Amino acid sequence: MTDSQQAPARGPGSVTTGVAVYGCGADEAALFRELAVHCGVTPAITEAAVSAANAGLATGMRCVSVGHKTRVTAATLLALSRIGVEYVSTRSVGYDHIDVGYAKSVGITVENVAYSPDSVADYTLLLMLMVLRDAKTTLRRAEVHDFRLNDVRGKELRDLTVGVVGTGRIGVAVMDRLRGFGCRILAHDSLPRNSADYVPLDELLQVSDIVTLHTPLTPDTHHLLDRRRIARLKRGAFVVNTGRGPLLDTDALLRGLESGRLGGAALDVLEGEEGVFYADCRGKAIETEVLVRLQKLPNVVISPHTAYYTDHALSDTVENSLVNCLSFESGNHRG
Repeated sequence: MTDSQQAPARGPGSVTTGVAVYGCGADEAALFRELAVHCGVTPAITEAAVSAANAGLATGMRCVSVGHKTRVTAATLLALSRIGVEYVSTRSVGYDHIDVGYAKSVGITVENVAYSPDSVADYTLLLMLMVLRDAKTTLRRAEVHDFRLNDVRGKELRDLTVGVVGTGRIGVAVMDRLRGFGCRILAHDSLPRNSADYVPLDELLQVSDIVTLHTPLTPDTHHLLDRRRIARLKRGAFVVNTGRGPLLDTDALLRGLESGRLGGAALDVLEGEEGVFYADCRGKAIETEVLVRLQKLPNVVISPHTAYYTDHALSDTVENSLVNCLSFESGNHRG
């Protein structure tokens, strides 16, 4: 699938399709309005996340588009179903925030969107380099005019083995970038699909200096790196997660970091990030204890689920959400 799918043809006399768009920021809204005109879509747009209370926005529409920042509850899905919604396009690659099984039981099809994998792949390399070069400590010292060199020297990627867990479009894009650094690359996936050097997960963990996670979150991958597997990580190893927070047993990771057995971590996603990431928490007490403890560690870099956040990816996401809805209306959806 390409970054931007081809919209179904809209010939003379085509019927305009209504789509309710939830959880839509100002920049997304502008794009939706611009692209909807070309697609023959009339969007009803709200910044509010979809809920049972505002499901009525979609009255008379079969399709809705939702964001990934808020969980879509069973009550919300039922409310949408009762007013005639049959299709939900989530503006994300992952759809673990939606109970797809329950949606199906009430007559709703759920599909994700494709967008440029380069956004997340670029950011993954950024996080890798930051944690390898102790950038957090360097930048904090520089901000207070302490320009001494760090006590710990950085590491060069060419000297390391990087284990890539999950080799979908993003994982493959990460490997493409890593090859330019000259490091050894190992891969693990339940469905190997290219010429990478695939090995069992436990072997990858034991020999990799860096482990980076790019697999979807499913019941089978929840805590994929659990206490047992984290204990198998090479001493001094680094963990990078730009996938989903619950791929990692965060408590077990924290123990490995605080004990000094692990070299560091770079996390763009975190268990329990809901209600914290994407919010202005200045002046508020952070109730997520594991986040507070992680942020105190000098060898841990945390960012608020922002790897996907580029103008190119946004354009892909909006366009492909509209294309998904049009394809469903025309009977050509993937489901």
